[in-house]
Amino acid sequence: MANEPKRKVTEEEALAAVRTLIEWAGDDPDREGLLDTPRRVTKAYRELFAGYESDPRDYLARTFEEVGGYDELVILRDIRVVSFCEHHMLPFLGKAHVAYLPRDRVVGISKLARVVHGFARRLQIQEKLTAEVAEAIQDILKPKGVGVVIVSEHSCMTMRGVNTPGSRLTTSHLLGEVRDDPRTRQEFFELVRNGA
Repeated sequence: MANEPKRKVTEEEALAAVRTLIEWAGDDPDREGLLDTPRRVTKAYRELFAGYESDPRDYLARTFEEVGGYDELVILRDIRVVSFCEHHMLPFLGKAHVAYLPRDRVVGISKLARVVHGFARRLQIQEKLTAEVAEAIQDILKPKGVGVVIVSEHSCMTMRGVNTPGSRLTTSHLLGEVRDDPRTRQEFFELVRNGA
């Protein structure tokens, strides 16, 4: 049946899968140095994929309407991004720059970082991650506009495959006035590029 809930994988099954991968790689999971590796890996994965445990959009629910007439860009730069390529399950690491043009309310700045982390801590492609963050802010805060830029190095390219260390992927997703007003768009990209 298409609507039946998925069966949750047990911890024992996850531990067995890691043991299988160790054997497949050519090592002995019963070797002293690897005995606790399955437990360490599953514990690490629980943390690295914590984005599946909650809806990152919930972080934006509490807002503040006392903004003292502030109606310029709010931008949080250099939010650390740790995510995993959904094609190779290898990490991509970088920084996100998130901005919005408030209409009548603002959100605590730590919540912007939590939204980025919540969507990043899933199997992802960077393009989708960038759009998810921007669209969540737009949908929940209803600002005049949103801009998100993410710059990351993907280990699926730097450690294997084409082996190009130092290459970085830049993605952006702009909505509302940040996309449509040339002056606001320019200001956003200048603030991302040069800081304050």
